Amino acid sequence: MHLNLFIMGCGHHRAAWRHPDSSVERLGDISYYESLARTAERGKFDAVFFADGHAAGNVAGGPLWFLEPLTALAAMARATEHIGLISTVSSTFYTPFHAARMLASLDHISSGRMGWNLVTSMFDSEARNHNYLAMPPHAERYARAEEFADTVLALWDSWGDDALCLERGGLFADPEKVRPIHHHGEHFLVDGPLNVPRPPQGRPVLFQAGASEQGRDLAARFAEAIYAVAYDLDSAQAYYRDIQARVAAAGRPPVAIMPGLVTYVASSEVEAKALQRELDVLLPTRDSLHQLSQFIGQDCSAWELDAPMPKLPPLEEFTGPKGRYATILRIIECEKPTLRELLGRLAAGGGHCTMIGTPEKIADEMQRWVEQGGADGFNLMPPSLPSSIDDFVEQVVPVLQQRGLFRRKYAGRTLREHLGLERPSVL
Repeated sequence: MHLNLFIMGCGHHRAAWRHPDSSVERLGDISYYESLARTAERGKFDAVFFADGHAAGNVAGGPLWFLEPLTALAAMARATEHIGLISTVSSTFYTPFHAARMLASLDHISSGRMGWNLVTSMFDSEARNHNYLAMPPHAERYARAEEFADTVLALWDSWGDDALCLERGGLFADPEKVRPIHHHGEHFLVDGPLNVPRPPQGRPVLFQAGASEQGRDLAARFAEAIYAVAYDLDSAQAYYRDIQARVAAAGRPPVAIMPGLVTYVASSEVEAKALQRELDVLLPTRDSLHQLSQFIGQDCSAWELDAPMPKLPPLEEFTGPKGRYATILRIIECEKPTLRELLGRLAAGGGHCTMIGTPEKIADEMQRWVEQGGADGFNLMPPSLPSSIDDFVEQVVPVLQQRGLFRRKYAGRTLREHLGLERPSVL
């Protein structure tokens, strides 16, 4: 089983920063993130992962971004020895040379533990910070992303593995083994070669999280591991089958798929649910109701908070974004929450799977997802940091280890080795 820690502010619950014991005062302190990485390393996780965004968002509503992720990972690499380090890099806002150079440098700094999650970004507010009036159309973004990935990979391959000579009386590097790439495409002109020698892993590991048709095709062609969104095992299995079929059609071996997972862990289910309620009651009700109204396309500000959710129109009658609406309908059907419970459920992980209960119960469910073809592991999204990841590492990981489902020690030093991936050779 593969496990990643997805680091997000004070936790993935939108009210986590409001808790009296939150780490909100430490969000600008690199030692906070170093400590989280060391906790995940103590749990023998494959990697830690930072998402990224390029707009400040609603600064009154809580922290989204603070330290720039690639900068933070450089420090975290020095504070750890084994755990992988992954960050989102936007193909819409970066250029291939810039991204390839930074990621190659981080792979050297970390001795081969770097990964990158390729995204195309989403919001006009981000685009307007990068010389766009609005986000480019979906198809254009994905065409750019495909060319971006091809170009970055070519830049990493522009140095041979044995290009460095380091002969004090002769050559530093063999010019015959450092080659320009002469990429002249629709979106990018990059002569190369890269000005950083080939990374220790050959190429940092490429992650993707394709959801749309174009996103899934991009993931099938390039991704070496995939982050996914799945509310339940049925949806996880459907996504898993579809992606692996596309990967096979692209002539590639199967890739590891890791759905997001929110966990509340305690010695009893009652205590675990109490942990969830402790965060849910901190949600600003008006803001949460406004957000839900946007998600479901109708005003719910006057609805009774502790009454069951009213019946919503079926998916085929809904004219707004259907993905999140379908997830909301699924949550209502399966969990029959009150309005307050639904607001809390959406506040931590949105449409991602949530598991609440004892370490054994959570391990049972994780095992079921892996053994029944829904996942190869999970991208953990702790509702509160550091408490939720401490609980998981101390309580759930030992159960997984006892069952032989998760490593007790690292077998290698690089992220590729953690994921069972071969080091690519220069073509």
